[in-house]
Amino acid sequence: MPNNPTSEPGAKSAGKLAVVAIGGNALSPDKDHLSIPHQYEKVRETALHLAAMMQEGWNLVISHGNGPQVGMILRRSELSGHEVPPVPMDYAGADIQGAVGYMFCKALGNAFRRQGIKRQPVALVAQTLVSADDPAFRAPSKPIGGWFSAEAARELARDYGWSVVEDAGRGWRRVVPSPEPVEIIEEGAIRLMVEAGLTVITLGGGGVPVIRDAKGDLAGVEAVIDKDMSSALLAARLGADLLILPTAVERVALRFGKPDQVWLDRLSLAEAETHLASGEFPPGSMGPKIRALAMFVKNTGGQGLITTPEKLREAVQGKTGTRVVQ
Repeated sequence: MPNNPTSEPGAKSAGKLAVVAIGGNALSPDKDHLSIPHQYEKVRETALHLAAMMQEGWNLVISHGNGPQVGMILRRSELSGHEVPPVPMDYAGADIQGAVGYMFCKALGNAFRRQGIKRQPVALVAQTLVSADDPAFRAPSKPIGGWFSAEAARELARDYGWSVVEDAGRGWRRVVPSPEPVEIIEEGAIRLMVEAGLTVITLGGGGVPVIRDAKGDLAGVEAVIDKDMSSALLAARLGADLLILPTAVERVALRFGKPDQVWLDRLSLAEAETHLASGEFPPGSMGPKIRALAMFVKNTGGQGLITTPEKLREAVQGKTGTRVVQ
């Protein structure tokens, strides 16, 4: 159990609260839109949709992915390795939380002012506790960073203790563990800010992964945490009414891309669990999102929602999107 004395599991926050977990690819959709100005423009657009949702009476906790952004930090580190030491992954994750948090604070602050919303956005770098005994640490599987020749990959593995694998015929890449989130270290601080009426941007990239050592001290680890699972954990702990996972499609589909594809408006918890077990939602696409929403709904009785960022307001009104319910 979390050892944070300022919070109780599922304690209800004031007003209607939604946790919105925005994907890192939503901010950097392709290789032609990786620059900071391009990323900020996507954040600005997303902030307008979030502000529109808040006009429906919601307060928000906003999390975000960081895959493309961390990849760029690590790639810069790799390219400059002949001059400076590499950037550890936990520091790269903290770096991105601060940078993307700043973008959202600026964009949301501007949107709030223009729309007369009396809220203050604030960004918080959060740590996510994982278990040092998580099986993922024995089987690193998440590719990160750039591609290397076999010889260069072997040298990096030898010099820095990396695990490397051949990836998709494009070369060799570093792989890191992807352990399950156990506790959000800053949960109590996030709760206090929400109760004070602040709009919190936090838990970027699932939070900086940390473990507790034999003395109980926190130590960063080289790992990647699924941001949807971390967001589901935080949403449950905050007693949120709604967990929203914006993605590239307006609704979830069964048999996606096939001639008999069926779009879904609602998905019961039992149906979600059945489809996950059957492989209907694969791990590489919709599976992690459905799993996170199912966990949240099962633990809280709240609702989960999948839609595009552009359709947030309509989806919250029940006009589109796919809801996961009890």
